[in-house]
Order: sequence, then structure tokens, then C-alpha cells
Amino acid sequence: MKLFNFASVLSLLSWEVLSQQQWPLHDNGLNKVVQWDHYSHIINGQRLFIWSGEMHYWRIPVPELWRDILEKVKAAGFNTVSFYANWGYHSPKEGTVDFESSTRNFERLFDIAKEIGLYILFRPGPYVNAEASAGGFPGWLTTGAYGTLRNNDTRYTKAWTPYMTAITKIIAKHQVTNGGNVFIFQIENEYGNQWKSIATKTPNYPAIDYMELLEANARENGIDVPLIHNNPNMNSKSWSKDFSNEGGNVDIYAADHYPSCWSCDLSECTGTNGAVPEFTTYDIYYTSFQSVAPTQPSFLAEFQGGSYNPWGGPEGGCVNTTGPDWVNVFYRHNIAQKISAMNIYMIFGGTNWGGLPMPMIATSYDYSAPISEARTLGDKYHETKLFGMFIRAARDLTKVDRINNNTAYASTTAIFTTELRNPDTNGAFYVTAHTLSPSKDLTPFRLNVSTSEGAFSIPQYAKDIVLNGRESKIIITDFGVGSQKIVYSTAEVLAVSVQDGLPLVVLWLPAGQSGEFFLTGVKRGSVSKGDGCSDIDFKQVEGGIIAFYTQLNGSAVIEFDNHFRFMLVDRSTAYYTWMPSLSADPYTPENSTIIVQGPYLIRKASISGKMLAITGDWSMATEVEIFAPTSVERVSFNGASLSVRRTSHGSLVGRLAAPGHSVASIQAKLPALNKWRVNDGLPERRVSYDDSRWTIANHNSTQNPTKPATYPVLYTDEYGYHTGNLLFRGRFEGSGATGVHLALIGGVNSGWSAYLNGIHLGSYTGSSTLTNTSLDLSFSNATVNSNSTNILFIIQDNMGHDQTSGATNPRGIYNATLIGGGKFTSWKITGNAGGEENIDPIRGAYNEGGLHAERLGWHLSNFDDSAWSSGSPETGLATDGANFYRTVVPLDLPRGMDIALGFVLSSPAGSKLRAQLYVNGYQFGKYIPHIGNQIVFPVFPGILNYHGDNTIGLSVWAQEGTGASVTVEWTVIGAVESAFDLGFDSTYLRPGWVDRSAYY
Repeated sequence: MKLFNFASVLSLLSWEVLSQQQWPLHDNGLNKVVQWDHYSHIINGQRLFIWSGEMHYWRIPVPELWRDILEKVKAAGFNTVSFYANWGYHSPKEGTVDFESSTRNFERLFDIAKEIGLYILFRPGPYVNAEASAGGFPGWLTTGAYGTLRNNDTRYTKAWTPYMTAITKIIAKHQVTNGGNVFIFQIENEYGNQWKSIATKTPNYPAIDYMELLEANARENGIDVPLIHNNPNMNSKSWSKDFSNEGGNVDIYAADHYPSCWSCDLSECTGTNGAVPEFTTYDIYYTSFQSVAPTQPSFLAEFQGGSYNPWGGPEGGCVNTTGPDWVNVFYRHNIAQKISAMNIYMIFGGTNWGGLPMPMIATSYDYSAPISEARTLGDKYHETKLFGMFIRAARDLTKVDRINNNTAYASTTAIFTTELRNPDTNGAFYVTAHTLSPSKDLTPFRLNVSTSEGAFSIPQYAKDIVLNGRESKIIITDFGVGSQKIVYSTAEVLAVSVQDGLPLVVLWLPAGQSGEFFLTGVKRGSVSKGDGCSDIDFKQVEGGIIAFYTQLNGSAVIEFDNHFRFMLVDRSTAYYTWMPSLSADPYTPENSTIIVQGPYLIRKASISGKMLAITGDWSMATEVEIFAPTSVERVSFNGASLSVRRTSHGSLVGRLAAPGHSVASIQAKLPALNKWRVNDGLPERRVSYDDSRWTIANHNSTQNPTKPATYPVLYTDEYGYHTGNLLFRGRFEGSGATGVHLALIGGVNSGWSAYLNGIHLGSYTGSSTLTNTSLDLSFSNATVNSNSTNILFIIQDNMGHDQTSGATNPRGIYNATLIGGGKFTSWKITGNAGGEENIDPIRGAYNEGGLHAERLGWHLSNFDDSAWSSGSPETGLATDGANFYRTVVPLDLPRGMDIALGFVLSSPAGSKLRAQLYVNGYQFGKYIPHIGNQIVFPVFPGILNYHGDNTIGLSVWAQEGTGASVTVEWTVIGAVESAFDLGFDSTYLRPGWVDRSAYY
């Protein structure tokens, strides 16, 4: 019913005051292509709510797959994609940068984004964090020779300048000012260091100088779009021109937040987020942005899209922590906080292959993201898409004032409402949620709203609005569609598509709930299709018609006498409702879109004459319903003609037959992994081993801030070995020693084993909390030679470099002291073949460590293992040591299918082992069952050869005398018939074996 209440009067008064506020329009003084104000970003004269998703090209090392990810990003309603670079990925050695080899040439990302219609936020570093080893710093930078890093130290400046200069020049070519799609450029990352004291605004000049050096480098090398920086949280208040006139400020302030923790281990976030109940939203963004950057858009440059999974986290990650219900509530909450730019970290996580990760996390970087590590889509993706499609349709959201927020709007105090209103159009958004965000209650309510037709308590005729547990709804008022307005709707807006000059509005509700909307300028409504709703009725009122109904599974279509159509769908139908654009404009004009319902994914659409060409994926027999201009009479799907018929409600309906292959049928035809060959993987432990080509460790001083307890320096980064397993051989004379004290630094979860004259002394099997680990090992079970040289051999599993200020923490031996007398006379060390020389530029410096098999290239295709014995990793080792296993298996997977494969590794309970999986030369799995829980290892097509031979390698290192075994099995993670062609030639990604005897 129409009403006038005190809350509505206060709301209107508040709005009148706010709408009179005049905010300055900013640009960077170089051009006006990208502008911004208090409300939002303006690109080429158009306001845009920046809805971005993060992906890392270096975590999916198959460039041909980048299109697949970006098409899925676009299909989910995003208008922007964000990329971190990784300095270490591009710079294996000081003075070298590689932007040409394989995935290091990332320029095709710009071309794809331009083609499909995505703006780009680029974040080159030099430090990126990203749970990458050393936060993306190259290993050679971590020795201490370049200072403590991330400051104005001239040694550090000289180190980063070649990389930042080179990458910036590449990015500059693709800016919107040059006809490309890069609209914004980030300086550094989560570096909230502008102040020694925020309270007194005491400047931190080394940090300020550092930021100014980076900003100057960007401008000197052609960056003329706005510069941003992402503060690590709401507390650091750094680099905002609104907050201070201090140096180092960027054009646009931004901040990050992970309200439900960036890790599956929630204890990691207590210091930042506090000890709060799970599913707690934070009412801090609005206040923070208004105090720190009031004349700028409220920009969350990283907002939680999932969580990384630490080694001890659950297999598969903590998907439920940030599942579909979380997406529904937390993203809408950001709207209530007046956020107008948001980058979801991550939209696609990818894989920590090789030595990419920091010590805390394992191979998977799935991140519980909307697009899984295996590139599959699930409910979280679809719920994200519902939000993204709403953002696209809700143009008024790009300029809103926050009018009020309280429990007085609703008929129950269990519901908290925030009102946002556009000062130009009067369009408003009422964000409703449970007052206590963790609530799982089912709460019906009515809502008091103020509209151009008066104040109402809605719904007026339908059943109450319902929030069913962890759910939020955005109720729109005065929402423009064509020449008319939706005065209000209790169902949420999914999409608006303009076809033949007339709008088609899609509204959605959970099945079983009731909806009601008021459309102006019409006198009659009729039901064109009623299958998906019941009790559809109309009430003519002054100014238009109110339609009300109960939503069922499926869809219904209502048409009004002005030929406006409304499609009413439930959540499950909305999940598979797609709105591809016929335009490459990231703004996605409403008249450039069609609507397609049914398939697993719709990638692209184009119209030529009477023919509509659609590309997409499907996983089962699927009815396809298409809403397109009436000129369309014929349809093709993935290039094949799709037989369609015209319906009475104006759509075209066809049917896609079931794919000829399924997950189960593909799994059944995969070749058995049962023809393995085996060789000794740790000959270095033997006295007779020839280490003459190893590096002599002879440094008697170090610039590393962590000075070793014994010398020579046995920190491997100082000798050019930065990644993976590290090997040491120390010599001493005489028989006086009775044992050895060893302390090694390898990062949390690292482990090591020690041998004297070929006899196993013991192992440190790993700790999730200790990075510096030590043991006193007795020589009682070994023979100490009195008349010849004794050799102590140590193998260490280096888990990567620590992040932030810990990047210079060393890797290697901290203390090696003989017990009972004697001293080491010499030490030799080795690591990955060639050290910093990057002898395999396709796979790059992170792929390999110092295992014997890696140094000799046993993991590569075409290596001759004919002299090896037959042996299976399932049989494994009966005692300590290491074996390397190889097998070659042919694949010939069905064409026309997008198939996601992986491997499942398992071992007997209680096993203390460290295993690494290699696929065609790429290390794509690190398996440590007593430390972590990951057992499924997806492998991308292109790394796997889907139509040819595949070399699978497995190193198994038994850390205890009981031995170790590992079972390796295939798994088919997903399979859909697809427009995405996996038949690309990826041979160049899999270079084969070449002689590596020089690294023996």
C-alpha cells in the first residue's frame, strides 16, 4: 500500500542534502580519457561500475588457454580483468628480462581482452605478493646484496629498473589512450608504508621516495592512464591525495579486504580481521573511503573471491567458506557500502607449478575461485554471474549517494536495509540483509520505499519478501527501462536486453518465493508463457500496472501493451541464463545483447543478416531458448546448424543433443599407468659419486641479514640456486667426530635428509610452523673413515622464499658443526641445472630444482630410459632414499570436447615421503602426505598432449627407513562439448630431452 512514514521523510531530506553536494571531476592532467569523481570511474565519457576479476597468466602456462578463461570471465558479467605480473618469472638472472619465451610473452592477453570486451587493470609489481615465492621477487634479489628491498636503496632501484622499464613499455602500448584496454596501472602492491605514524601524519621518506621512483618510471615509459595503489587494509591510509599532500600519492586510492580470511586457516587473519563469528560482514568500507578518499571512487582493488589453501588445509580447499551464499551476501554488502569498483581475487587461481609458491601453500592455487583450477564452472561461478549481470544492468549504480541504513525500513528489525539513490535519476537501490549476517533464519518482511509514484510498503499484493538464511536482496526503485520505469520490484534484476528497440527485463527469485513489480506507462499485461510461475496477476493502478506472482522452477514471460517483456526466472534457471554481447565494448550496451538460456556456457554471439551464430559449451542434452531480434530466423551453435522454432512469446527454441562422451566414458578409456621404469634418484649420497662439476661453496662472508652460524656460507641463493631441492656435500677427515649438528632454513613445511658415507643418518620430515629446523645426528650407525675422506650429504626440499620483509630469509644450511671433534674441510652445492642460466627458457627458471633426475633431464620426453629396470611407484622403496619413475602413455581424447584431466596420488597412511609429479617435463604436483592433504593434481591441456605421447615422471623420496610408495591414477575432472578448440598445436610448450651431462 502507499504510505508516508517518518523514515521516508528523513530519507528524502537526507537525499536532498547529499544531492546538492558538488564533487570535483578528476583526471591525471595527461588526458581526459579516464576520469573519476566521488562516484565512479568514467572511461571515454561513460560511467562504469568496475567489476573485475583477477587471474595470473604465469599460473596457467599455456597461452592458448588464456582465451578460455577470459571468455568465462566475460560471460560472468565482468567488464574488467586484472593481471599480476611476476618479476621472477621474467628475470632468471640479474640484468636479464624475458618477455618473449612461451608464456612470458603475455601480449596476447591484451588482444583477447580487446576482442571480447574487457578493460584491464595491470599490476606489474615489482613486488606482488600473490602467495608467490618471494612475492614475485626473483631469487637472485633475495641474497641481501640489494638491501632489505622495497625502499629507495639505490642497489634495489638499480635491480628493478630494467624489469619495470621493459614491462611498462609493453603495457603502455595497450592503454585505452592508445586504442587498447588498459585503463589503470597499479604501483607496487599492498605497500601501506607512507606514514611512520598515521595519527600524526609523520612521513616515511624512504617509502615515499620509492613510490615516487616507481611512479616516475611508469610515466617515463609511456603510462598515461591513472595510477593506483592497493592499501593492504583499511588502516594504512597511504597514498591518497585527499588524505594528504605528502609525496608518493597516486591518482586513485584503493584498498584490499578479505572479510572471511585469505586463507583456509582462519587463524592467519585474526590479527587483521579480529576474532569474529564466521560469515561476518564489515561495516567499515564506506566510512574508510569517505575519510581517506572522499572525492574518489570507492575502490576495493582486491576483494575476496576465495581463499588459498595452506599445506595443512582440506583437500580441495575451503569452498564452503566463500560459497554461493557468501557471494550473494558479501558482494551485495559492498554495494551497501557504496563501493563502485571491485576486483575479485581470484576469479581464476590456476596452479603453483614448479617452484612458484611461497612455503605455506602447495601446488594448487584453485583459491576456491568461481572458475576452478581445472577451468570448470560450478554454483559459485553462477552466483557470481547473477551479481555481475545485475551490475551491468544497473546503470544508476555508477552514481549513488548513500542515504541511510537501519532496521526501520523493514517490517522487522531482523532485516537491515541500506538505501542508495542516484541524484540525477532518482533511481534507488535498497540493499536488504539480515541484521546479523551469520543468521540462518528464514525471515519474511515488507519494505518501506520512496519512489517517484510515492512512498510504499512493498509488496502490496504478493506475499512478503523473504530472506532465506544467508541471503541478501537488492530491491530497485525508479529503475529506468526504455521510456518507462520500474517503480519497484521485489524480485531482483538479472538483465536488461534491448531488442528491436524494446526492452526485455529478466527478474529472478528463488523458487517458491513471491515477486511483485510496478511498471509505469502501461494499462494491460498478459502472460505469454506461464510455465515457470503460478498465480500471475495484474493490478491496474494510477501510473501503470502492478504484476505479482509466485516463482516456480523455470521461466515465465509477461508482455505489456507497450510490448515491453518481462521474463521471470528462478535461481536455477538464472544460473544458466546468459547475455552475450554482439559488441566488443566493455560497457556492453543493452541493444548489443541477446539472451540465451540452457547451456553450460555461452561464449560469444554474432548476427549476420538473418543468421545468429552462437558458441558455447554443453554437458548434456539441453533445450536452448534464445531471445534475439526478430530479424533472426536461423541459428548455428558452434558452427553447426541448430534447428529452432519460434514460440508464441517471441523466442527461438532448439535442442542440443547429448554429447557423445561423458566423464565416465572418457575415464574408462584412459590408458593404464602401469608400465613404469625406475632408476636411483639419489646417487649423490654415495661416496663414489663424482661431484667435480658442482659449485664450490667458498664464500666466507655474506650480505644476508641472517648471518650463518658456521662458514663457509651455505646459503644457495648466493651461488645461483633458488628453486626446488638443494644438495650439499661436505668433507671432513679423521674418525674423531661422533655426530653432526645440522640446522637448515628452507621455509615452513620444508624437510631434509642427511647421509654419511652413503648411510642414512636421519631426516627432518617437516613442520608447518618452523622455517629453521635442526637435528643432532649420531654417526653410530655409519662408518667414519679414519684413513680417507668422509662425505656428509644433505638433500633439502626448499619450499620457496618467504614474502614481504622475509624475502631475504636465506635457504640452505645455517649451521653444520661436527660433534666430538673435527672440522669440515670443504663444501660443494648444487641445485637446478645451469643455475641462473635458464637452460629451459620455455618452462623457465621455476620449473626445476636440483634432484638428480631434474639435472639430467629424466623428466623430459625423448630421454632414453631403455637401460632402466621395470618398477612401479606403487611398489616403491623398501628403505630410505629416492627413486625416479618414468612412463610414456599415449592419449587420443575425443575432439570437440573440453576435457579437464588430472592425477590422483595416494600412499599408505603414515608415510613420510616427498614426491614430485612431472608431466611432459613440467613439475605439476608436489605431494607430501604427512604435511598436506592435496591428492588431486589437475594438469592443463597443452601440458598434457591430448593427441600423442605423454611422459609422466614421479620422484619419490623416502625420508625414513620404512621406505615409501605412491599410487598414481588418472582422474577426469570435467568434460563438456565445447566451442573451445583443444586441438591447438602445443608442441612448442614441450621441448624434449637434450644432453645434460654437464650438470651431472
